[in-house]
Amino acid sequence: MKTKISVRQICFIMLAYTAVGKLLSYPTALSYFCGRDLLFPAIIDFLIEGIIVWSVAFLCSRTDKTFFELLKGTVGNVCARIIFGFFAVLFLFAALLPIFEQELYVHTIFYDTVPSLLVFMPFFIFAIYAGSKRFENIGRCADLCLPIFVITMAVIFIMSCGEVEWDNLLPVLKTPAKDVFTAAAGTVFRFVEPCWLLMFMGRFKYKKGDAAKITLSYAAGAAIVLLFLATFYGIYGGLAPSRTFAISRTSLYFSAIDTIGRVDLIMLYVLETVMLFALVLNVQLAVYAISECSGWENRVIISLLVNVALAAVIISCDGFYNSIYNLYNQWLWIYFLIFTVIVPCLAWTLKRRTR
Repeated sequence: MKTKISVRQICFIMLAYTAVGKLLSYPTALSYFCGRDLLFPAIIDFLIEGIIVWSVAFLCSRTDKTFFELLKGTVGNVCARIIFGFFAVLFLFAALLPIFEQELYVHTIFYDTVPSLLVFMPFFIFAIYAGSKRFENIGRCADLCLPIFVITMAVIFIMSCGEVEWDNLLPVLKTPAKDVFTAAAGTVFRFVEPCWLLMFMGRFKYKKGDAAKITLSYAAGAAIVLLFLATFYGIYGGLAPSRTFAISRTSLYFSAIDTIGRVDLIMLYVLETVMLFALVLNVQLAVYAISECSGWENRVIISLLVNVALAAVIISCDGFYNSIYNLYNQWLWIYFLIFTVIVPCLAWTLKRRTR
């Protein structure tokens, strides 16, 4: 009996995790590349990835097999393991940069002084535990995170809307098309949702209409991100490229803060829970991909080794966030483009059993 996750839980993941992974540095990066036209590269990426999400979801209606089983039945066991090795690398890269961002975010927002790097190290204890868990745990975490995400984001938007000047987004489409497409390509590494769905393939019972539900959930997450991008730039305008960790900045000028203090920090603390679960999803899927690649079933040891490796990179590269981000923006986006767009499309060529 295959490990299961429900369609409802996948929809929650596509909505909440898609959004929270793009609330820290993504708005600042788009503001830097495109200014007031920051919505357009995001729309391009969301549109392309949304089509791929629908394609993979619809493919799930055509087979009961997992993605690994499809690969194994088409290209053989060895090639299937090699391909999953590449997916493991993809998920590790997808986790690495957000871990750097979370470290900087936690140190900057939640501490009055810059703490030691060791303060952030307990995260890896949580990641080791989460990484060793299977798909049922992923689903249960999604059930927990969705209401937290909806409530905190609603409060943050309410606290922010009074300060938005929508004129900051006008006039539109004055940025050269080259810059818009460069921004869309250079930030594609933040869009790994089709690969999540590939890993979920064969792990849930497909029913008629589920592809539409999953795609609409992804579209809802995209809409929240687009609204947040517009809110962020509407508040800061030309200053947006210099405002790091956007989610912590949008509610900063809420009128009640002068009277009762930084109540927005409560929402940020709570939302951090969802951010961490979204982050460790990539760690969990990396562990799963390594397990399939190696044939080694001991996920506790695999998770330990994976997180030790990630912690070693975080410690050794502390202070080099800009260089690492440039690596993603200039080169690694190609790797992500191949595995989040091209490979999911090629999945339709795999031999599958008709439902």
